[in-house]
Amino acid sequence: MTVEGMPAVGTLSPTDVASHSPAPMEHADPGRPPDPAPDPGPSGSPEGVLAIRDMVTRLRAAWPTVDEATVEAVVRSAYESFRETRVRAYVPILAERRARKVLGAAGGAPSPGHDRHEGERS
Repeated sequence: MTVEGMPAVGTLSPTDVASHSPAPMEHADPGRPPDPAPDPGPSGSPEGVLAIRDMVTRLRAAWPTVDEATVEAVVRSAYESFRETRVRAYVPILAERRARKVLGAAGGAPSPGHDRHEGERS
């Protein structure tokens, strides 16, 4: 039985097989730690700088009595605590929650209307 468009078993030449095979994987040294992935974090990338600025703006609105430098330091510290995290997708959410927790402990309750982060349960 043959499938339309597919050659019969045993009729492929070595060149045909090589052209349809995946590229060989590079040998990894098991004694060497893997190279770190490029950090898309807040410290260097333009997206990261915008993420920090947006988060500082939101948290300043929630805690208007806390000065901007303090809020920014808390946000940067929260991001830094996730620096070694392999899965980066949730770092902004986790960093904001951590920053809110720190600001809540240091500066009291957020202003009305800013008591919870979007999607956060009470």
